[in-house]
Amino acid sequence: MAGAMTSAGAGGLLPDRHPQIDFFLCDIFDAIPKDDLATMEHPMFSLSTRPDRRILSYEHNGTQIEVTPSVKGLATIHDKDILIFCVSQLMAALNMGRAISRTLTLTAHDLLVATNRETSGDSYRRLTEAFDRLAGTRIKTNIVVGDHEVTSGFGLIESWKIERKTRGGRMLNVSVTLSEWLFRAVMSKSVLTLSRDYFRLRKPLERRVYELARKHCGKQDYWRVSVSTLLKKSGSASPRRVFRKMIRDMIEANQLPDYEIAEEEGDIIRFMTRARVLESDGPTLGPLPGAVFDRARDIAPGWDVYALEADWRAYWAASGHPRLHSAEQAFLGYVKVRVTKR
Repeated sequence: MAGAMTSAGAGGLLPDRHPQIDFFLCDIFDAIPKDDLATMEHPMFSLSTRPDRRILSYEHNGTQIEVTPSVKGLATIHDKDILIFCVSQLMAALNMGRAISRTLTLTAHDLLVATNRETSGDSYRRLTEAFDRLAGTRIKTNIVVGDHEVTSGFGLIESWKIERKTRGGRMLNVSVTLSEWLFRAVMSKSVLTLSRDYFRLRKPLERRVYELARKHCGKQDYWRVSVSTLLKKSGSASPRRVFRKMIRDMIEANQLPDYEIAEEEGDIIRFMTRARVLESDGPTLGPLPGAVFDRARDIAPGWDVYALEADWRAYWAASGHPRLHSAEQAFLGYVKVRVTKR
């Protein structure tokens, strides 16, 4: 994915713990990270690193959400890695024409590696705790998924089960049954591609802000949002002045995958795709016609063509802004190469 942060641990990012994995060639990791639109748009996960037992209430533009924790606390933004992995696997299966169901059987080791986690015994223990929080956290909402609007209550996952090897007690497989609500999001393809560097972000707020930028930038060159609205949509419990300081620290660190952040007058924060930022240092590429994206979808069915466009623009900029005879043909050629490599 387009993103400037690649050195291990640079600028506060977590190291790439499994650099030997070729994500574009290894079958199990061919599922590009995908996140569902609803939980990217609305705050459903705790940003706290300690057990969070608050009942969260959120309302924005007619959408109402109430999140109730179990005794073990709310599911955290890091627990969400499990859902992202599940959604990614389901979308990869759909794109290959396979039948899918709400229940997935996962290899615990693959889940840890794909989400850039350590594979120590302690990591497996934390994985169990994450499943507990996901199953225990209850959501009540009227969010529209696909063409449905239903007020309902559900857990983030319906159930889970771990299979262990008898000798040594090593965790082998995990069976997860997703909520009908989340499964419907997959079936309607209400998902977006994430940068793999998302899993290298250390701080919960960084992950949440990246999700919002990914959701709202879309086909736009940039997204402008007030600090107060960003605070509300992030789900942060910090006072506005503290939140503003955290965003300023994020701007200074400049390590968000795919996006650069800037502060503007009027307490406004602007997010710009790094592809656009790179282009500003040299020749620029104009917008591609809509018909090109239809052709790209034919070449790469099921892929996020706008994420591919962002990758292509970043690649073009990093290559020194070469002169293109046809930007449309260059983009489609890039898409073909990506599909072939996959």
